[in-house]
Amino acid sequence: MDRVGENPLVDLVIEEPRWEAAGIASVAEAAARRTLEAAGRDPGRHEVSLLACDDARIAALNADFRGKPGPTNVLSWPAFEEAVPAPAAEDPEPLFLGDLALAYETCAREAESGGIGLADHAAHLVVHGLLHLLGYDHEMEDEADEMEMFETKILASLGVADPYSR
Repeated sequence: MDRVGENPLVDLVIEEPRWEAAGIASVAEAAARRTLEAAGRDPGRHEVSLLACDDARIAALNADFRGKPGPTNVLSWPAFEEAVPAPAAEDPEPLFLGDLALAYETCAREAESGGIGLADHAAHLVVHGLLHLLGYDHEMEDEADEMEMFETKILASLGVADPYSR
């Protein structure tokens, strides 16, 4: 498990070693912190787990949990079905928001075809996945527009270009 910074936020499990070489620990930590801050939440009071895996692993997860056999770039499993509560003031433990998984080959392929760096694309997918854990969705057009604008704002604060303007 890799941790960045003094307050644990991203519980990172690296199954695919190429993610480590891509700097996923610092990318995920920065993206998660900025997302929580933008959502008005204290990063020090929250936690998320991230599985940095390969396409084969995410394809199996995608088939098991979504009935879609095949790889995808990011998966998310929210800890809450309804609105995400604020962390309890009396609880010293961070509020667990849920799990994310990123697939290396799919992310690398998308980054290359989009002409962007893998770190920037991974940051976008961590932001996107974490917003799902916080209750954001993009099933309806107005929800998608709101989520994309929020993602773009968060990514800009990380120095990442708008992924939707390409």
